[in-house]
Amino acid sequence: MNSEKLEPQIRETKDGSSTLFSSQFDQHYHNPNGAVAESRHVFFETTGLSRELASENALTIFETGFGTGLNLLLCLDYLHKSSRKTPVTFKSIEAYPIAPETAEKLTFGDEPFLNQQVPLLANIFDQLTPGINHFEISPLLQLELFYGYFDEYPGFSTVSEADNTGCHFILHDPFSPEVNPELWTPDVFKKLFSVSSPQAVIATYCAATSARAAMAVAGWNVARAKGALGKREMTVASKSADKLSLFKRVNEKRLKERFEKGDFS
Repeated sequence: MNSEKLEPQIRETKDGSSTLFSSQFDQHYHNPNGAVAESRHVFFETTGLSRELASENALTIFETGFGTGLNLLLCLDYLHKSSRKTPVTFKSIEAYPIAPETAEKLTFGDEPFLNQQVPLLANIFDQLTPGINHFEISPLLQLELFYGYFDEYPGFSTVSEADNTGCHFILHDPFSPEVNPELWTPDVFKKLFSVSSPQAVIATYCAATSARAAMAVAGWNVARAKGALGKREMTVASKSADKLSLFKRVNEKRLKERFEKGDFS
C-alpha cells in the first residue's frame, strides 16, 4: 500500500463531531452537517440495524470504507445501551487508513461514550498491517479489518452461491461515484451480494441513479429512502423485496436497461 499519501485534515461538523477532508479525493468523509448524525440515520436507524443490535439474532456487518472508524464505534455504542449477549462480527475494508496520531485528535461532539473510545481507535490504526487484522473490541464485538483494496479482499473468493449464511447488513460507505467510481460498479455490488445472507440489507448515503442501476444489475432489489441532514434521498437495497416494504422501490428493470444501453458510462 502507498505510505506516501497525504494525511486527511480534521474538520468539525455541525453536530460537533469530527470528520476528515481528503485532498486525494477532494471530499469529506462524512456530511459536514453532522458526521455522527448522518451515520446513525443512514446505517443504523433507516436500515433497522439499531433494532437488530438490541436483539439476540446472529449478526454480521460488512462495511466498505472503515474511514475514521465511526460506524464501528456507533455499533459499540448501540451494544453498550442494549442487553444483548450474542457477539456481533464487524467486517470492514480500508485501503487508506489514517494515522494513529490523526485518530487521537478525533472528537464526537456531545457523545461521551464515543469520545471515551478515541484511544481504542488510535490503537486499531497503530496496530494495523496490510491484510486481514483481527481485534476484540469488546466481548460482544469482534472486528475483522482488511487493510487493502476492495478487489483484493480474500473473503469474496471463499463464499459459495449455495451458502445460506453471510452478512446481514452492508454499510456501503466509500467516497462518492464522482471521485471513486471503481467502488460503485455492478462487479462491486455482485461481490457484496455474494457475501450477504438471503435477508441482507445494504445502505448507502448515495442517491445517484448510476449507483442504483449498478445495484440492480448485480441482482439487488433497490429502493429510495429519506436522506440525512438536508439530503433529499439515500439508497437501501436487499436480496429480499419484503425487506423494502417501507420504502419506495425504483424500477430495477428500467435501470438495468439503461445501464446496458450505456446511459451511465
